[in-house]
Amino acid sequence: MADTTTQASDTLIEHWQKGTTLKELVQSVRPSTTDYKTGYDIQRHVERITEQPLFGWKIAATSAAGQKHINSPRPLAGRILEERVERWTSASTPPTVPLGANRMLVAELEFVFKMAYDLPPRGSGEQYDLSQVMAAVQGLYLGSELPDSRFEDFTAVGPAQLIADNACADRFVLGPEAKGDWRAMDLPAHRVRGWAVDGTGAKVGEVHEGNGAAVLGDPKVALTWLVNELNEYGLTLRGGEYVTTGTCIIPIPVKPGDTLEGDYGELGTMTVKFAE
Repeated sequence: MADTTTQASDTLIEHWQKGTTLKELVQSVRPSTTDYKTGYDIQRHVERITEQPLFGWKIAATSAAGQKHINSPRPLAGRILEERVERWTSASTPPTVPLGANRMLVAELEFVFKMAYDLPPRGSGEQYDLSQVMAAVQGLYLGSELPDSRFEDFTAVGPAQLIADNACADRFVLGPEAKGDWRAMDLPAHRVRGWAVDGTGAKVGEVHEGNGAAVLGDPKVALTWLVNELNEYGLTLRGGEYVTTGTCIIPIPVKPGDTLEGDYGELGTMTVKFAE
């Protein structure tokens, strides 16, 4: 018989694949609000539905506003599956992303790090420092996450169930590699702007503006948090994997037929189309 973490994962995966929701996990398989370890034990089973190596990781709730929005006292890590990723190839051919059953219908603009080599767990409470983590970074990319949850009200279930729900991961767009000498830049102060346009080319709503400081004060700090979060639970961040560090802006509402425009200044731009 499957253990409770597999049973919980089966339920969440079924809802993800069907585009349906549930109120919360049944009590017999539900982690307590702060049982983060069990949340990650449930989450790891999501890799059963992919036949490819893990694309990477996402960090949710990297700002005080984000944590308040989902009623979590801390950031959360989630897995990004290769099958849920679209890749930006050129400005003239932006990727087209199906929104499917996504209910959140928001797009986030993020800094994304690609890792050069593994950072395995150290154990015994020993953590990686920022310099060690950054030495393992191969490159910086632009990216956009399209989160979603399998829970009817994701603000009410608590952080452990949200971790089990893969930290609200759904689809992700890997944008272009950042231009210039990004290591010499002040990423916390670096401005990021984004907006949506509809099928007629008209701008929808306001321009959303933020900077790298929105993600735990610095995208490099957010990456270091992720490495040590995985370290805490015996997980390895592997070379070749990507880490998207959290939204720099208030998420932008989008709908089928819209186009997302992201402007990272001298680091580059990215465009994403959403299928009708």
